[in-house]
Amino acid sequence: MQSPRDLVESVEQNPALPSGPEERFAGYGVMGVPFSSGHVLALRHFAASSVGPGYSSVWIRDPAGVWTMHSTTDPGSSCPRYFGSALGSASTGRISIRWHDGYSLSVAVGDGMDLSWDLTLAATPVTRFMSAVAGAVPERLWRSRTFLRAMGAVAGPVLGAGHIGLTGRVPNGQGFGARPRQMWFIRDSKARLSGQSLGQPSALPVQDRLGDFWIPQRGIFMIGSSVFEPFDPATHHAAEH
Repeated sequence: MQSPRDLVESVEQNPALPSGPEERFAGYGVMGVPFSSGHVLALRHFAASSVGPGYSSVWIRDPAGVWTMHSTTDPGSSCPRYFGSALGSASTGRISIRWHDGYSLSVAVGDGMDLSWDLTLAATPVTRFMSAVAGAVPERLWRSRTFLRAMGAVAGPVLGAGHIGLTGRVPNGQGFGARPRQMWFIRDSKARLSGQSLGQPSALPVQDRLGDFWIPQRGIFMIGSSVFEPFDPATHHAAEH
């Protein structure tokens, strides 16, 4: 069986965007890891994008519930395009992602944030089952909001991750659909932000969300794609916070 790193390398070499008129992204990410400090970290790396160059983005929630997003490209073509109105701040700069072996990686963010984040992934019978199910879903079902709502409702309890929303609206107003294809649990994660440890992975007392995108209550690494309603300045918020 191929490791997460093997599959990520395949995505990097031949990223396949979904078809359709939406704004589309393909890559991988950590949906979110909550820590005992009250922080949450998330990662997105899109090897391909229909609205600009591929990019990486690190999301940070502090214990007070304030979110920041740090991306390697400008807010208008990265995650703040969809989430900016819910953020305390957004910035652009360097992010490094380094794989140590097939199941472990490190993420580092500089430019004043000084985040160092180590993750170890694990395949389990549950993640193998969910990956097999997701991998067998035909394209037409990924386009069905009814199917995505049903899949999210099932996936949350099966994965022990609380509520999972695969469709809905993001804070800036665009409709979205998430299309996970393979997934693994985060078996271990350690992080330091500005020199301070964030503690151990631990579910938040109250699950957080950004619009209809819920942050899982346990760490999950996914490979897949996302689609968003095209930006309309008449009905959607601008990317800049």
